[in-house]
Amino acid sequence: MNPAEPGPDDPDTTGARSGLTMLAAGGSIPGLARPAYTLHAPEVPLTPVLIAVPHAGRAYAPDLMQRLRHADDTPRRLEDRFVDVLAREVAVRCGAALLLAQAPRAMIDLNRDPRDLDLGMFSGSEEEKAAMRRGMPRGGAQSARAMRGLGLFPRRLSGIGELWRGPMRPVEASHRIAAIHAPYHDALAAQLDAIRERWGGALLVDFHSMPDLPQGGGTHVPATHVLGDRFGASCGRDVVAAGLARLDAAGVQGAYNRPYAGGYVLERHGAPRAGVHAVQIEIARSLYLDDALDRPGAGIGRQATIMAQVVGAMADVVALSGTAWPQAAE
Repeated sequence: MNPAEPGPDDPDTTGARSGLTMLAAGGSIPGLARPAYTLHAPEVPLTPVLIAVPHAGRAYAPDLMQRLRHADDTPRRLEDRFVDVLAREVAVRCGAALLLAQAPRAMIDLNRDPRDLDLGMFSGSEEEKAAMRRGMPRGGAQSARAMRGLGLFPRRLSGIGELWRGPMRPVEASHRIAAIHAPYHDALAAQLDAIRERWGGALLVDFHSMPDLPQGGGTHVPATHVLGDRFGASCGRDVVAAGLARLDAAGVQGAYNRPYAGGYVLERHGAPRAGVHAVQIEIARSLYLDDALDRPGAGIGRQATIMAQVVGAMADVVALSGTAWPQAAE
């Protein structure tokens, strides 16, 4: 992969650019003169929605690429490949705001708690490691996800193994968190606050993509679209029910919370009792990419139509209520 491959805001990958204006760019990508995120919105917002895309960043710093063991394969395996192009088209059709991560997931995972560290991937003094452990939850114990190599800084992937040629220094981790993770989530929270103040409620749609799910036994048909709300903790039931109903009406195979219920983004920003609803959407990559799963394909238009209907249906519930939802799970 070329580190200079176009990012989400370059003209040849953006799709329907004309309906959105870039409002802000913030943070910074270490080793590259690019912002960590960009925020876009229509001239007149038509809906209380923020669409966010945390895993499609393609701005790879040369130093990062040199440190990867398998630079040709790893970035694509970690990316939600070109789902930002689909999300932009949905934002244009819905009249929604759009927050795009420019930093790649290989550098830092924006859908992870900044304390979700795999201590085995760091070098440094015992004092430095002890300081890192003190900042972690659960008394310094690593999460099961981090131990599998998919913490804040991805360490290993199935079929590839270890991703990096050498360890990371703790100071580099702190720099990435401060330059990328913190600004992205600050911008996300500020935009949701602005939407809620304007509309009385807000809907965060966190866009992701997934590999095709395996065929189950018998007559089971695997889902092609998954809506997740952390089992009711991040979104009012009526909101997500409206989205699931639109998936059903579109004739696609939808699923709810399984196998993807949502991660740190929903945990941090979803507050349905306060009027902020957060839903994660996973879409099978084969539906909107080409046969090589490398570039946007012929199916992207149909998926944009379906996703705009899903987002619109959920947004209508939020807009009509304009209040917090008492039925959200404890």
